[in-house]
Amino acid sequence: MQVLAAMSGGVDSAVAAARMVAQGHDVTGVHLALSRNPQSYRSGARGCCSLEDSNDAARAATKLGIPFYVWDLSEEFHEEVVEDFFAEYEAGRTPNPCLRCNEKIKFAAVLERGRALGYDAVATGHYAQLRQGPDGLELRRAVDPGKDQSYVLGVLDADQLAHSLFPLGDSLKSDVRQEAAALGLSVAKKPDSHDICFIPDGDTAGFLSRRLGERPGAIVDEDGTTLGEHAGTHGFTVGQRKGLKLGRPADDGRPRYVLDIEPISNTVTVGPREHLAVDSITGIRPSWTQAPLLGTHRLELQFRAHGEPVPVTAQLRADGCELLLDEPVRGVAPGQAAVLYDGDRVIGSATIDAATRSDDVKRAELSARG
Repeated sequence: MQVLAAMSGGVDSAVAAARMVAQGHDVTGVHLALSRNPQSYRSGARGCCSLEDSNDAARAATKLGIPFYVWDLSEEFHEEVVEDFFAEYEAGRTPNPCLRCNEKIKFAAVLERGRALGYDAVATGHYAQLRQGPDGLELRRAVDPGKDQSYVLGVLDADQLAHSLFPLGDSLKSDVRQEAAALGLSVAKKPDSHDICFIPDGDTAGFLSRRLGERPGAIVDEDGTTLGEHAGTHGFTVGQRKGLKLGRPADDGRPRYVLDIEPISNTVTVGPREHLAVDSITGIRPSWTQAPLLGTHRLELQFRAHGEPVPVTAQLRADGCELLLDEPVRGVAPGQAAVLYDGDRVIGSATIDAATRSDDVKRAELSARG
């Protein structure tokens, strides 16, 4: 099989490529140049896509004895990921650029180009598993729970998964590093990147402000009383506590948290932590890893990359979903991805459009449908 190995310059993608070679596939390494202005060096574990990363990927490919190319996808990345990031924050939502990159760049764009060139599949260093099930190929969690990346792959559809390979899904990260060292790969001890790659200094608020500018508005409590002023709603996310800079404390002396962001009126609403709790989520733009699962089902929901899954009653439609959680959770923001699981199998995902506290009538109706 002709395999295109996406090589980021890190240890995971290098070992994934090595395993493809060891299995006898015809492997070509490709590094994606995603930044318009790549830095010469990354700062510790921050960011990726630097010239250093490109060079590390090239050295790994040379060590493995495979052809290696650099594909410039910086314009596609800027339009599909960076511009989307700005637009989502401007609209009062909290996006996940890693999911967007997986969906639009690392799989959609790379698969399209790779298949046009005659490659059968794309192999990446993601920690997830693909297994054949009774209804076709299934996306499942990785063996290593601390590294599982099935959440950020939940946006992929059945056709994309059919041409994907995740060689590390059955391995522990510690074993992958040992394997890299045994192969003589220089990236064996390279730290993982853990921040947004196009914000290498980690200053998301500053990055947004430089583009979107200052748009002063009011910070209010739940009664609409003005408590302070902000420089732009894009500087906030639901659940945020720090950086509110309010002139006076709450009457009860407790901390305040961002409860709601309204870009049209340019207001940020704050209140006590317990008012962040929601148990009803509306999702839009659903995607499915297999044939669409419609109707009402008992599933598990994860809304952060390494968050704990929570049980839900899910009413799934072709154009969206209603998710009723068994117990309230905090910190759910519009724009996040709601990824649905049946055990360790990924069913699909949707973008969170609204998160509220349900009333007893709605809960009874949805539970009855289940």
